[in-house]
Amino acid sequence: MTQTHVNAGAGFDQWLDGYIERASKNGVTRELLQQAMPFLVPEPGIHEKQSNQSEFALNITQYLDRVVTLDRVSKGRAKFRDQRKILNEIAGTYRVDPQVLLAIWGVETDYGRVRGAYSVLTALANLAHDGHRAAFFEDELSAALSIIENRHARAEDLVGSWAGAMGHGQFIPTSFLKFAVDHDKDGKCDIWSNDPIDGLASIANYLTQHDWRESQPWGIEAQLPDDFDFSMTGPEQRMRIADLNAMGVRSADDSNLPDYGAASVLCPSGATGPAFVVNHNFHVILTYNRAEAYGIAVGHLSDRLAGLRAKVSRCPDGLTPLTRNQMSEFQTLLTKAGFDTQGADGFTGPNTRKALRAYQNDAGLVPDGFATAALLDGLRQSV
Repeated sequence: MTQTHVNAGAGFDQWLDGYIERASKNGVTRELLQQAMPFLVPEPGIHEKQSNQSEFALNITQYLDRVVTLDRVSKGRAKFRDQRKILNEIAGTYRVDPQVLLAIWGVETDYGRVRGAYSVLTALANLAHDGHRAAFFEDELSAALSIIENRHARAEDLVGSWAGAMGHGQFIPTSFLKFAVDHDKDGKCDIWSNDPIDGLASIANYLTQHDWRESQPWGIEAQLPDDFDFSMTGPEQRMRIADLNAMGVRSADDSNLPDYGAASVLCPSGATGPAFVVNHNFHVILTYNRAEAYGIAVGHLSDRLAGLRAKVSRCPDGLTPLTRNQMSEFQTLLTKAGFDTQGADGFTGPNTRKALRAYQNDAGLVPDGFATAALLDGLRQSV
């Protein structure tokens, strides 16, 4: 069901009345809505969690320290030993490397330990009522109702994160409907139970459907030459490896970059932090979660689970990204200064990166597209 209108300023009850009317017009039955109604209630704190996602509030070193821990590496290797047969079976069926399945499982839920305790219906209703991407979350709420209607799960069984992500792979409802599979052939796509087989197979199916290239690396840490043009960084820009090698970009051990097709250069924490050259499979991971830090963490953890002892260079002390609220203010000020970010949602996407680089170039700064407190203070004083 396509969402048509959300009045973000309305109270929850008013939004709910409007949603019920829209859902009914789109064929949702009264019986189905009655099953969902006990869960369509306000839940304090969900919007606060939406504003403080760690992928965006930490520099890449801080994020990797939190996500790719020695404990998580050790637990992942133990999971592979314990479930080698089923992991290899799933990997063979979907042509996806088992280490990346484990890495996504590990980053998303700590290998199934933390799958969320919110009612998915409650979470999605609150996010649909008001806030960033409200229309998107209303569509997800409608998809969750479809899951119930199609008897994949009961309303009370839809439990997940504050953002409405469910099960071992933390699928949002539309992703469940598109990519969940019944790998164990018991008649249902069960991503919620303690048994992770369907959840892992669903992750594998998702990656396959997004063109995962088996046995190809996600990327590597890189060294950039002193004269590197930082306006060329970002996942939206892809270059030939031959051209990057010709520019003097090298792997961390100072060798030429391996060629797995067009690649992107990432500096997720700006010019003073570590740099990465990422390949096609990294972009597949980004379809799972658009945060660059998430993609790097999954890739790095998969390397560690495969036995590589790759270390990532650390950011300098004191290097901290803007919070989402600060970034929203920064976007507003950039636009007022004549560098249009095309919105102020608090996230650093291609439009914001382009505007920020134009501002940095105009100010004689390194155009790395990384927003800092010093840049924000400068804009506050000048706009």
